[in-house]
Amino acid sequence: MAAFADGVPCWADAQLDDLEAGKRFYGELFGWTFDEDADEKYGFYTNAFSDGKRVAALAPKQDGRMPTVWTVYFATADAAATAEAVKEAGGQVVLAPMEVGPHGTMAVAMDPGGAVFGLWQAAQHEGFEKQRATGAYCWVEVHTRLPEAVDAFYEEVFGFGSQDVGEGTDDFRIWSPAGAEPGPETSVGGRSVIGPEMPDELPAYFLLYFQVADCDAAVATATRLGGRVLQPPFDIPYGRIAILNDDQGATFAVLQP
Repeated sequence: MAAFADGVPCWADAQLDDLEAGKRFYGELFGWTFDEDADEKYGFYTNAFSDGKRVAALAPKQDGRMPTVWTVYFATADAAATAEAVKEAGGQVVLAPMEVGPHGTMAVAMDPGGAVFGLWQAAQHEGFEKQRATGAYCWVEVHTRLPEAVDAFYEEVFGFGSQDVGEGTDDFRIWSPAGAEPGPETSVGGRSVIGPEMPDELPAYFLLYFQVADCDAAVATATRLGGRVLQPPFDIPYGRIAILNDDQGATFAVLQP
C-alpha cells in the first residue's frame, strides 16, 4: 500500500540559487540536517531531515531563469494518467512524467489559474517521513484569482471533496481526499482567493506551511538570517502564523499550532 493516497501532498522541495546558503538558512531556522551524499547525477538534489526523518529537499537551480520557489507534490499511483487528467481538466503539463532513477516518477503541472505544482509517483522515495510536527511540513494552499475554475480542476483531477470555511464566504475552501468526508478533520490543503488589493503582477501560487514551536521566535530567527517578513505573526483559529521570504526570496509560511 502506498504511503500517501492519491491527491495527498506527499513531498516539498525548494529550488534555490545557492544550495549551501539554503542549507544554512533552513538548518538554523528549522533545525534540519542534510544529506551529505547528494548525487551530481540528480543535480545535487539534497534531502533535509528533522529528527532523522526526511521532511523536504533543497536543490540548486539547473537554470538561473527558474523561479526561487517552494513546490508541493501531490501523490499519484500513476503519474502519466494524472498528467493526462490535468490536461483534460484545463491545466497544463509543464514537465512530462519522468523517472527519477529508483526513487519514483515526477511531473510538474499548472492549474487553470497559473499555479504550479508537482506530481509524485513513489517508488523507493515515498515522500515525507515526518509531517504536521515541529520542524516539518504541515499545510498547503493555492492562492488564485480564478476560484471557480481552480475548484473544478482539483476536484476533477484528484477527486477532492471540498468545504468552504467561514460564514457566507467562498474566499477559503479546504480539500479532503477522495472518499473522505469533507471537513477540517480530513483536510489536506486548501484554496484561497487573491483579492483585488494585491498587485496585478502577483501570479497564482502555492503557499507551503512549516510547523514551529514558537511563531514569533521563528520570524525573529528568519529575519536575523537574512529573510524578510511578508506578513507578521497573527492568530487564526488553528494557531499563529506568519508569511516569510527566505534569504534567497522563496516564500513560505510558519505555523505554531
